[in-house]
Amino acid sequence: MPPAGDAAFDIIPARKLAGRVAGLYAAAGDHFETSAAETLDLALDGIPGDFHAGPTRRSGSREPWYPRGTEMRNERQLSIVAPDELAVVAGRMGLAEILPEWTGANLLLDGIPHLSMLPAGTLLFFKGGATVKIDAQNGPCRFAGKQIAVRAGMADEEAGALLFPKVAKRLRGLVAWVEKPGRVALGEEVSVRVPEQWIYRA
Repeated sequence: MPPAGDAAFDIIPARKLAGRVAGLYAAAGDHFETSAAETLDLALDGIPGDFHAGPTRRSGSREPWYPRGTEMRNERQLSIVAPDELAVVAGRMGLAEILPEWTGANLLLDGIPHLSMLPAGTLLFFKGGATVKIDAQNGPCRFAGKQIAVRAGMADEEAGALLFPKVAKRLRGLVAWVEKPGRVALGEEVSVRVPEQWIYRA
C-alpha cells in the first residue's frame, strides 16, 4: 500500500482560465434541440421552461446502477460545447459544420482549451453574476447523432446516428448545473476555475 499523504499522488494545482460566451440556446419545447437566444436566465433548477430543467430527472442508460426511470438529482441541467471541438467532430463525420442547436447545447464557450476535458467540479463564473458547476463530460449518444444527421441532410441518417458516438468521444462537451442563479448574455466573459486534480490510486 502506498504511503498516505500527497507523496502518494501526482497533484496538479488548481488554475484559472478565461473564455467568452459565443452562443446561448434553450429548448422550449418537448424536444432536446435548442434555439438561439440573446440571454439566458439561469435558476437553481436550470433554464426555466427548458427541456432539461428541473431539480431532479429520471435515470436512463447512463445510470445502469438504477432501474431505468428512477428519480435522481438533475446534474444535467445545462449542456456546454466549444466551437473548435464541434468543428473537429463535423470533419470526422464529413460535414461542413455541426450547429450547437443540433446537439441540444445551451452554452457555446470559446477560448477555453480542450473544453471537454475540464474536470468535474470546475466552476464557471459569468461576468453577469451566474455560476455554473461542471458535473462531467457529456457522453455522445445516437439520439444527438440522429438529429445531426437529419439537420445536416446526411443520406444515411442511421449511419450518422451511429457514427457520432464513435467520433465525438471526449469532444461532446460537458454537462453542468446551476450553482448560483443569474442572467448570462451573449458575448459575456466567463472565468473558469479548474480545481486541484489527482488520479486516485487505491
